[in-house]
Amino acid sequence: MSGKPFLIGVAGGPCSGKSTVCQTIVDDLQTTAGVEHASRVTVIPMENFYKPKTPEQRDMALRGNYNLDHPDAFDEELLVRTLKDLLDRKTVKIARYDPGKYEHVEGVMDTIEPTPVIIIEGILVFYFPEVRNLFQMKLFVDTDADTRLARRVLRDMKEHGRNLEHVLNGYTNYVKPSFEDFCLPTKKYADVIIPRGADNHVAVDLIVQHIRDYLKPKQEKIDSQQSNEHTTRSRPH
Repeated sequence: MSGKPFLIGVAGGPCSGKSTVCQTIVDDLQTTAGVEHASRVTVIPMENFYKPKTPEQRDMALRGNYNLDHPDAFDEELLVRTLKDLLDRKTVKIARYDPGKYEHVEGVMDTIEPTPVIIIEGILVFYFPEVRNLFQMKLFVDTDADTRLARRVLRDMKEHGRNLEHVLNGYTNYVKPSFEDFCLPTKKYADVIIPRGADNHVAVDLIVQHIRDYLKPKQEKIDSQQSNEHTTRSRPH
């Protein structure tokens, strides 16, 4: 692959629909541009860059008494190093995080190739200046607080088996204040703000078109190279 990957940051509050927006972008690329385009887009959740927690911190998190939305919860240095390696077209390995258990999956590392388009999604992807300055496109998924809270309650209780009191305790004491203090102020750095998340089909379609336009000349160059190689092999000697 020639040239650096096109790095996109997707920020927004917890349960704003960031992951859904990213998946919709990949699905739309696969539908409208062919599988080869979708396979050239990699999505990396910022949660993989949480700092390891002690058993005590993990127990606190399970009870809603630990702030997972504070900048100090993330390994900024590792995130910066990983993104710079990908931009330098290096393959990296990232520890997989289990959000249901608030810990990384022991011994499981995901291999990430430097695909032409890389999307990093997370609540604080624009908070750290050194990370923020690496993005060529910055998207902010803007969803109202009531919707985000309702999604969080349903997700944590249904998918993770959490106690309602613990969910609401964590939201009131940590999630909401951290969103207002650390996440929301970064909205001003976004190139595109997406109200209603993946339900905003116009915004998502425009983003998909931009990515498709970015990938098109690269695909044409690859096709041309393959055609030339085929012609060279087929030419009689």
